[in-house]
Amino acid sequence: MFFYLSQFLSFLAMPLTIVIILIVGGVIFIKRKWGKKLLWAGIGLLLFFTNPFLSNLALLAWEPDFKSFEEIENREIGIVLTGVTNLSKTAYDRTFFNKGADRITHALQLYRMGKIKKILITGGQGLNPVNPQSEAELLKRFLLMTGMPESDILIEDQSKNTAQNAQFTKTFLEKNGISTSQEFVLITSAFHMYRAKGCFDQVGLNTVTFPTDYYSHDIKYDIPSLLFPDPYSLEYWTKLFKEWIGIIVYKLVGYM
Repeated sequence: MFFYLSQFLSFLAMPLTIVIILIVGGVIFIKRKWGKKLLWAGIGLLLFFTNPFLSNLALLAWEPDFKSFEEIENREIGIVLTGVTNLSKTAYDRTFFNKGADRITHALQLYRMGKIKKILITGGQGLNPVNPQSEAELLKRFLLMTGMPESDILIEDQSKNTAQNAQFTKTFLEKNGISTSQEFVLITSAFHMYRAKGCFDQVGLNTVTFPTDYYSHDIKYDIPSLLFPDPYSLEYWTKLFKEWIGIIVYKLVGYM
């Protein structure tokens, strides 16, 4: 129930939902003074949320700086959070990736460089799965196709959210006799790192972060970036809003 409630609250607070409510409310009550204000507020917010320059500034402020591979000290295990495969497309001879594939490709690069000796993938099927396979299984298949030995790939495939990623990872480590007092490399998207790190801290797993999957880019001062509306900007704000709401909810229930 908690998962569905969280999803519903996120929907209500999404930028597009707010814009639609304001514009529709303004149209319905257009003959009233405050109805016109609602309409203009909705149009103004739509222009704000679709401005690529402003969305990029927000992402730059939120996402932590990336770390060079060289500055990561050698550790035993890198923990990769899932959320990067297309579970709506079922196949058994390949892995379909969404944006965020560098969570696993950068983990593989860390492994090839000897920065980590094993990769632990944590993530199941999420909510309302249509694919019988877990994300952890799909990413393990990808790593095996790259030639990585199966003995160096660990999977926890039951978790459905970030809090369970941390909780079930700790349980998996304890069950398999792996020390939980060591320091792990935590690998996930930059915009998601604050919440992920908080959840792993909460369960007592010591991690050093390695952010990947950046949505922000270097600032550009050109006409398209400054003036042209961009639907992807609305998507970026949506991701940020969902993440901020998730952090608030997680702190309220004690997950971080």
